Amino acid sequence: MKTPKPLLFICFFYVLAACQSETVSDHELESTGSIRPWSENPAYWEFKGEPVLLLGATDDDNLFQLGNLKSHLDSLHAVGGNYIRNTMSDRDPGNLRAFARDKQGKYDLKTWNDAYWGRMDSMLFWTAQRDIIVQIEIWDRFDHSRQQWLSDPYHPANNSNYTYEEVKLDSLYPNHPGANEQPFFYTVPALDDNPKLLNYQESFVRKLLSHTLAYDHVLYCIDNETKGEDEWALYWAEFVKKEAGDKEIMITQMWDDWDITSDMHRRTLDRPEIYSYIDMSQNSHNTGQQNWDNARFIFDYLQANPRPVNSTKIYGSRTSPWTNRGINEQHAVETFYRNIIGGFASSRFHRPPAGLGLSAPSILAISSLRKVEERVKLWEVDARMDLLSERAENEAYCAAREGEKYLIYLPGEGEVVVDLSNLAGAATLHWLSLSDGKWLSSTEVTGGEKINLKTPVNNGSMAVIVKE
Repeated sequence: MKTPKPLLFICFFYVLAACQSETVSDHELESTGSIRPWSENPAYWEFKGEPVLLLGATDDDNLFQLGNLKSHLDSLHAVGGNYIRNTMSDRDPGNLRAFARDKQGKYDLKTWNDAYWGRMDSMLFWTAQRDIIVQIEIWDRFDHSRQQWLSDPYHPANNSNYTYEEVKLDSLYPNHPGANEQPFFYTVPALDDNPKLLNYQESFVRKLLSHTLAYDHVLYCIDNETKGEDEWALYWAEFVKKEAGDKEIMITQMWDDWDITSDMHRRTLDRPEIYSYIDMSQNSHNTGQQNWDNARFIFDYLQANPRPVNSTKIYGSRTSPWTNRGINEQHAVETFYRNIIGGFASSRFHRPPAGLGLSAPSILAISSLRKVEERVKLWEVDARMDLLSERAENEAYCAAREGEKYLIYLPGEGEVVVDLSNLAGAATLHWLSLSDGKWLSSTEVTGGEKINLKTPVNNGSMAVIVKE
């Protein structure tokens, strides 16, 4: 007996629905408030109507390309992580490319590779399920220079869409992309005015947005650590916002200068109407006290018009290329805590080998900070180094709501004086060991005076003083 055609259609419909159960077309995830600066304190993020501190550590930059992505996200979520970085990069071995190939084996920049975009859909869906915020970098300079340029779909020899002459590109760009010699990043009208190549770039960004704009947990960054021209960034910020239409999106640019007090970074600092937040990842190239002092410059600069300050990359590991400058595992962990005590809205450990990725030290740091949050929310306090005295360089860092809550981070063994003059009556001092994430002791302290605070361990601790 033949199955009736209407029944065949119904069966096909349910099979198709099951196959699409974890794609962008699924509407199980109800929109309850997009990621945006918190209305009560715009230096922090708000998501689904509630303030949120973003902490992360992942093993790759272009995370959507990761084969074990779902389990990696589960691991991050399980330890309190809620923030990832995702470059739209495809340069690494085994990565899928955004474009399909034609019969001659060349890329066709007008035809999409569904598998690439399917991975993107999965990443967006799985992160939305877990309330993990995604910071996307649209362009990455490392995709388009040196050896990576030789296999790049935008290389004229690799696609069937244009010649070298038509798009003003060369066959080789052998220097480090920091030299900013690649015309790919000069296509906008205010620079080289290269409409043919720009048209394909715009097409890629439109395609990306057709996937991401369906979600409320996405932040946008134009480039990865660029030394590009201001006009390039301004063009893409305007383009993305125009394409987003009525949907409010958060966008920034990540500049490369390790000195975050430089004029290069002021391109974003001085334009709150264009750039919704700041990314200061490159500050993690600075160690110890300098790392803290540079960040304070940024927060002081933003005081009249606060915005979230993110650090989507914290450098440092045993395999870091800069260990000779002290950019090691200890530096990464210290920077993570300094960032958060200092008011950063997000911090994420960079991927190996330059960073810790999702490893034992980063997992411990994230889970320890979530324990601190159980007693003091970071948006309830402000950096207050004036409350510390008899302090050596890089010995201790303080955030407080004076008279109520105090957090003192000590990277190693130390002893400082904390001013509790404006705390009336008694409070409880809780010590958290950062080497194992365990609460050590709770004792009563008396306010109205300065107290001496000495670390109970010599390898990292957090003092939490709260008026119960």
